[in-house]
Amino acid sequence: MNHIPTRELKHEDESVFFAFRTMEENHKRMESEVSPPHRHDFYTILLVKKACGSHFIDYEEYKMEPQTIFFVSPGQVHQVVVRNDEPSGDIIMFSEEFLSRNYISEEFITNLGMFSCGVNTPPIHLSEESCGKICRLSNEIEMAFEGDSPFKFDIISSHLKLLLIECNYYAVPPYDVNPQSIQSGKPLIKTFRELLNKQVYDWHKVNEYAEVMNISPDYLNNVIKSNIGKTAKEMIADRIILEAKRMGLHTQLSTKEIAYQLGYDDPSHFSKFFKNVSGQSFTDFRANLERMMER
Repeated sequence: MNHIPTRELKHEDESVFFAFRTMEENHKRMESEVSPPHRHDFYTILLVKKACGSHFIDYEEYKMEPQTIFFVSPGQVHQVVVRNDEPSGDIIMFSEEFLSRNYISEEFITNLGMFSCGVNTPPIHLSEESCGKICRLSNEIEMAFEGDSPFKFDIISSHLKLLLIECNYYAVPPYDVNPQSIQSGKPLIKTFRELLNKQVYDWHKVNEYAEVMNISPDYLNNVIKSNIGKTAKEMIADRIILEAKRMGLHTQLSTKEIAYQLGYDDPSHFSKFFKNVSGQSFTDFRANLERMMER
């Protein structure tokens, strides 16, 4: 439906489950050209040591600054725009199969604050001391990846877990949370997120999701709100807006056609909804984002 390229995880042109490369290598390989917006079918950690530019993640622009670490989940649309000649940093990439092969549970990843259940996952800005800790763990991963130890991926997976745990320490949520509530709500959030990804074109109401999950809409809203700071209704709205943005930028469909694709029989209802949630008309969004991505 959306003409957004999805990139597989490869190393030296071979499909792999894990890869490590530096921002310097990536920049040279791209010959300083800007990579177009794309998706990955794997997780990506981008540790920026030195760079100037922007990182677009699902059409949100974040500054590329030293001592910043980004997390991109499978399926998210992103684009890195570097505006200096010598970026420096590490790129750690791993697939769900890598996690499975190395006994890292899916719950471990989804429960972390970085790979959020919400639509947006803002970067973490590190202090010099915390960045030093993360860099040391990343260096251990790089050395293991380039080495030939028979325990190569055991070493990598161990240090990857430590790196993620360390990052999670700095990923402070922007709202008050109850640790007990978070723990009990994790399975429900996972189920809701999976349903939302599958049904976003057809289900726009909280009660449609709550009915399948055998819980009340109020309970679903409350659990989501206490865990990630947004209600289920807000998450559904954000997800619809995200799909609209993806189609708006990466297809030639008209506003009316996009409205129909997203399950709106009345395009004017979609246009009103988009403006209420995003603060701008869909036409203005499309024009502004196209200019922004071409900078």
